[in-house]
Amino acid sequence: MKVKMILPALTEAESPFWRPIKYSLFPPLGLASLAAYLSPDDEIDLQDQHVEKLNLNDRPDLVVIQVYITNAYRAYAIADHYRQQGAYVLLGGLHVTSLPEEAAGHADTIFIGPGEDTFPQFLVDFKNKSPKKIYRSSVRTLVGVPPPRRDLIRRENYLVPNSIVVTRGCPHHCHFCYKDGFFEGGKSFYTQPVDDALAEIDRLPGRHLYFLDDHLLGHRTFAAALFEGMRGMNRVFQAAATVSSILEGDLIEKAAMAGLRSVFVGFESFSPENLKQSNKKQNLERDYVKAVNRLHSLGIMINGSFVFGLDDDDKDVFKRTVEWGVKNAITTATYHVLTPYPGTPLFRTMEEQGRILTRNWDLYDTRHVVYQTTRLSAAELKAGYDWAYRSFYSWKNILKASWLHDSYRKKLKHLCYTGGWKKFEPLWNFIIKSKHLNVMLPLLEALLSDTNSRSKENNYQAQPQYQWTGQVVLEA
Repeated sequence: MKVKMILPALTEAESPFWRPIKYSLFPPLGLASLAAYLSPDDEIDLQDQHVEKLNLNDRPDLVVIQVYITNAYRAYAIADHYRQQGAYVLLGGLHVTSLPEEAAGHADTIFIGPGEDTFPQFLVDFKNKSPKKIYRSSVRTLVGVPPPRRDLIRRENYLVPNSIVVTRGCPHHCHFCYKDGFFEGGKSFYTQPVDDALAEIDRLPGRHLYFLDDHLLGHRTFAAALFEGMRGMNRVFQAAATVSSILEGDLIEKAAMAGLRSVFVGFESFSPENLKQSNKKQNLERDYVKAVNRLHSLGIMINGSFVFGLDDDDKDVFKRTVEWGVKNAITTATYHVLTPYPGTPLFRTMEEQGRILTRNWDLYDTRHVVYQTTRLSAAELKAGYDWAYRSFYSWKNILKASWLHDSYRKKLKHLCYTGGWKKFEPLWNFIIKSKHLNVMLPLLEALLSDTNSRSKENNYQAQPQYQWTGQVVLEA
């Protein structure tokens, strides 16, 4: 059987002349994971439109397309094309789960929720010529899940080919979170067996890893066992965590000893009212500065996430947020215009209030205002968002934040990482287009190298040690 697996490009990544580096970071690991359930005899073509021109002149028997909100229209067009040719088309992903009735008009079969249990069942049904129109996930476990088919991934097209996911979902339920609804109808947070996760890490070449998990520290026992198992593997890695998980206990020290060098932290807002509106309870009454200082003491760089446009935001929120990030030497900042994704509590609330202004999914990219604002006008919100990016990534503020670190090595590391990420985009585009992105990985590994190993070792040794006991299967 000929199988085509496609990740259509997100809206702004469609230009053949300009490739932003953020769309060449990670391979389509979700599709590679589904491919592991196919037969060794199947002929599989996995294509990522972000990094390659999509070939639509082939004749596959089965087409699997992953759909996000801002690639939805493109995904539907591709699906319609292949259905007209007689291929059997599957659609799955976040947007399909959010709006199954919309997606069903463009597919022979749709998948709601994660596919570890439903995709294998579909393959059995398809072989028996009795596939269902809808498959809905209900069994949530990663026990016995085969490793992703990484042989299908063209590693040279990505800066971070060693992306990995060892958990699913998140223990928290923020009202604006697009992913939270994906796990409705079953467990919303569950983990791999630790030994399986360590075996997958051991198979990956090089030193660098990027954990794409929504919250790597979300299950404390699992995370502690994972980090203990990673000690001595000589890895450097990046991941995501919450403010509360950074402040509580010694898990962040264990992560640092295992090789954590950069962490994505969802600060989102400084307003308690905004955090309550978002159901972001894990951030309420938390000391953001203390969390930042703890990370810096461990030599861990910070990518802070912030949302503009929540109902308590005023005209000064942009200036306050940028100044706080610079003052506290946040390495990189990711800003978002509040976006009420379909399927979220935020969307349902705004829909009930008549505040949804458009259902043009191309605009739901966290850079456009798609809802009726309150204390800010739409124009003020968009202008403030654009200004925040320009200001934070100005050379003046990059240099100012870099200089606030306590060692020259950290100052230089901050300067190179932040400046290299945002100030040399034409160079990144040239490297991407010339197919030499893989030569930049050693530079990334060097930037993520240890800056504070002695203090981390001393700090870690002062904490109770987790005793490794072999295979552990932990699920929230």
